[in-house]
Amino acid sequence: MAVSRWDPFRDLMSIQSELNRLFGRTYGGEGGETVRGATWTPPLDVYETGDRFVINVELPGVSADQVDISVEDSTLQITGERRFYEGVGEDDFHRVERRFGTFGRTLSLPSNANLERIEASFDAGVLVIEVPKVEEAKPKKVQIKARG
Repeated sequence: MAVSRWDPFRDLMSIQSELNRLFGRTYGGEGGETVRGATWTPPLDVYETGDRFVINVELPGVSADQVDISVEDSTLQITGERRFYEGVGEDDFHRVERRFGTFGRTLSLPSNANLERIEASFDAGVLVIEVPKVEEAKPKKVQIKARG
């Protein structure tokens, strides 16, 4: 029989892991910042190109009129709702794995984001938000004039 040393933190970590798993399953998963009151959090990807930031948000089953995008103080907020199936009773389902109800995400935008020129489009269940970068201030050459 092997003797192992008791580690009290191992037990605490396993309890924490189980609680995270329980609350993640109950309240819509882990990760990302959520908007207060949101019942699920859609996954998103953010990447940067030379002239813009691009945010792709997975929203299958959601139409463009069910999503709101707002920007305030360099914070981008995406909120909306995925409605449950109309005309189908809950007792008729054998399995429901997708999340329904309100959702939300907030993202802090960097200081070089041009908040006035943000564009959004919807394609195949993916919301694409493009945030252009402001043109960087270029150094200006100052001409020196010689006197006399």
